[in-house]
Amino acid sequence: MKKLINLTLLIVFSFGFSQTQKDTIKTNQLEEVIVVTNKVPRSKELIPFQIESVSQKEIEFQNYQNTADLLANSGNLHVQKSQQGGGSPTIRGFESSRVLLMVDGVRMNNLIFRSGHLQNAITVDENLLENVDIFYGPTSTLFGSDALGGTVSMNTKKAKYLSSNTKFLSGNASTRYGSVNEEKSGYFDLNFAGTNWASLTSFSYNDFGDLRMGKKRNKNNPYFGERDYYVETVNGVDILVANENKYIQKNSAFKQYNFMQKLAYKTAKGFEHGLNFQYSTSTDVPRYDRLTDVSSSTGLKNAEWYYGPQKRLLAIYSLSKEKLILNSDFKVDFAYQNVEESRHNRRFGNYNLQNRTEKVNMFSTSIDLHKKFTKGELFYGLESYYETLKSDAYSNNINTGAVSNIDTRYPNGNNYMMRNDFYISYNEKSTAKTAWNLGARAGYTLLHSSIDDDAFFPLPFNSINQQNFTYSATAGLIHQPSKNVDLKTNISSGFRVPNIDDLAKVFESGGGYVIVPNADLSPEKTITTDLGFVIKSNNKRFQLENTYFYTRFFDAIVTDNFIYEGQSTILYNGVNSQVLANQNKGKAFVTGFSTNLKAYLFENLQLNGSFNYTLGRITEDSGRSPLDHIPPFYGKLGLNYAKRWGTLEAYILFNGKKPISDYYLNGEDNEQYAPNGGMPAWETYNFKTAFNIIRGGTLFVGVENILDTQYRVFASGINAPGRNIYGGIKYSF
Repeated sequence: MKKLINLTLLIVFSFGFSQTQKDTIKTNQLEEVIVVTNKVPRSKELIPFQIESVSQKEIEFQNYQNTADLLANSGNLHVQKSQQGGGSPTIRGFESSRVLLMVDGVRMNNLIFRSGHLQNAITVDENLLENVDIFYGPTSTLFGSDALGGTVSMNTKKAKYLSSNTKFLSGNASTRYGSVNEEKSGYFDLNFAGTNWASLTSFSYNDFGDLRMGKKRNKNNPYFGERDYYVETVNGVDILVANENKYIQKNSAFKQYNFMQKLAYKTAKGFEHGLNFQYSTSTDVPRYDRLTDVSSSTGLKNAEWYYGPQKRLLAIYSLSKEKLILNSDFKVDFAYQNVEESRHNRRFGNYNLQNRTEKVNMFSTSIDLHKKFTKGELFYGLESYYETLKSDAYSNNINTGAVSNIDTRYPNGNNYMMRNDFYISYNEKSTAKTAWNLGARAGYTLLHSSIDDDAFFPLPFNSINQQNFTYSATAGLIHQPSKNVDLKTNISSGFRVPNIDDLAKVFESGGGYVIVPNADLSPEKTITTDLGFVIKSNNKRFQLENTYFYTRFFDAIVTDNFIYEGQSTILYNGVNSQVLANQNKGKAFVTGFSTNLKAYLFENLQLNGSFNYTLGRITEDSGRSPLDHIPPFYGKLGLNYAKRWGTLEAYILFNGKKPISDYYLNGEDNEQYAPNGGMPAWETYNFKTAFNIIRGGTLFVGVENILDTQYRVFASGINAPGRNIYGGIKYSF
């Protein structure tokens, strides 16, 4: 791999800057990156911090099965999976509630976003997306709490008005099949266009069977994760069944459905009204890692462990007008979200199925204003979020039907959280060679959680209340000493206010550990410095971008051993469990760098590469110890050949080794789901094509993990897909 990378760089510098290349190739320049997300300039060249964008064109060509796979295969993010129906993105060593997910400018993070691993990203179907903007580093100044490691901003397709490029009726229909899990997916959208009104309707369906892992040994590493046995319940009795094909990850299948409706209307006075309705649901999603937990007495510990249907509803009403207030473009969004998630589990031989359901409501208002000056742009506004939680639980005997009460995951009383923020950000290109940015955010957060019934787990308190004043700031500078070099630096702070999940849950972490509430948590805070450079050619056919970052992490919330009521172990769910709790473990740091390369080697042949390295440590008086969620180095290297008739792409995805000495033990690195010694390095080889077969019709064919390598991504509890041969057709009219 190292030799391949060195050879590639040699080719790039030989061809990217040679006079012969400049004279003979006049076309196929690198595309300018346009940022769709509000609150920042649209041109990436005017943004001092690192940002990457994935376009609709790229999303359609790559044909990934869901949004989590889209992010993972970009080479710019690490994504963990506990089950096939999941995907938890990591940015610069921060994950889950420390990474902000947004869809159409509205926060997806809510008061029960956990510090472990999440699956919420897949509830936004990749077929609905116009683009994805990935912001690296603390972006709390722009987007608020939780954006410690960065922000993933997903922007869905817009309803289009009648124009010279848009007909009254237009649309798209596509279908895809994938061999690795017998995927059967379909999608369609219809756009009705008028001069002052527009409507977009879209629907998608995904049927994913049990996922097949690779069969080929990963170099000299041992085989790992093969599914030798699984549990079936026959005539009311749990039995251990030998798997006919140990490479099929039995009980990982699920289905998903997504719907979106958008309406837009423009008035004669320049106002634009918008309605945006999105709904996503699924079948039950098996929690695969827990279904593989081993028991010395029964073979497998759990007979059932699954998430109930993952439901997400989003409704947004927006009103906008150019130059409405103080000569500023004005937009207001009123949004409502409803999220329901549930967990269902029982141990082998125990026929009482435990059911825990969480229902979250989110109400929000955001006012965004944008004013242009001769040399700069001002972004400012207000945001308000109010969230509620209802937590219920019961158990039912699968044989007798008997129902009984059990402890809830979160406090069973009144739970709510409120956030109110004001932000301001100014960008200016003061000279032809220099641009700068200043921004700040201030806000107030309120949290309340009460326990109506503590019969199952008595606590020394029956309610938790927190009030926090929040703030963050950012300052950045871009200088261009020559036409071929950009220098960038940025310093920014971030914050994350503890939510209900941090403060108040009782949770079985697995492996004989239980997490208990800790009412003394305080907000997490970070300060990050970025130093970067961009080297580019005059003919816009070569670009090398590198960013180094260093983050100081204060009051970091980590899960560690805890003394509860004078005891280090307690009896929970019939098991004597080690007590853990979320705690502010003083200070930590995260540092690393990322490199992105784009270059045309020959006519229509483009080279793309990325490399990311991260190091994280908790710093205590006794020394340094590993911080969890820190992936090994990872990246992507590929060649893309594009002509009018279609596109061909070959690329390598790679991850380095994560030795066990770099794991944060008993945390979210999940050493119990890794081979002895840690997670081995891996690489996959992939080839994809798209052919324009008829006007409006495109045929997609590709092979992922060509060598059928058996591997697992760091911190994951399920093996990655083996060789996947896929095919699909899209028709646009």
